[in-house]
Amino acid sequence: MNIVMKQPSEKSRIILSSLKEAVANALEKKRKLGQYAVVWEDNKLIYKGEDAPQVDSK
Repeated sequence: MNIVMKQPSEKSRIILSSLKEAVANALEKKRKLGQYAVVWEDNKLIYKGEDAPQVDSK
């Protein structure tokens, strides 16, 4: 199987930029409201924030 790596189109870059901005705005809003956020890091769910539930890592 041949994999061809090419640069994303201008439209794709604009869409990705918009999505990144939307996520950043949503996370900032949650931070300001004192709400926790759930993110994916190191192949697992991570709860971030002062009021994040304590999850057993087992």
